[in-house]
Amino acid sequence: MNTYIITFYSHFGASRLKSEMRKAGTEVQLKPVPRFLSSSCGTCAVFEAESLIFPQNMDEVEQIVMLKPDFSAKNTEYETVYSSVD
Repeated sequence: MNTYIITFYSHFGASRLKSEMRKAGTEVQLKPVPRFLSSSCGTCAVFEAESLIFPQNMDEVEQIVMLKPDFSAKNTEYETVYSSVD
């Protein structure tokens, strides 16, 4: 199981994704964006899945990262899976 973090351009985008994924059967938590990531709105969506589930409204997504298996509070490592700005 992988942990994904999605950052958004607006809080509305985060709320919309949470509703969309809940209907699809995936639980999503909305949280403040971790310090090692940037975000326009300050809210991110965190969820676990076997593989990445892309939101329907990608125009609202700033970036998607996957936490690496050795993730810990002291050693944050992640892989950027999608970025709207390259």
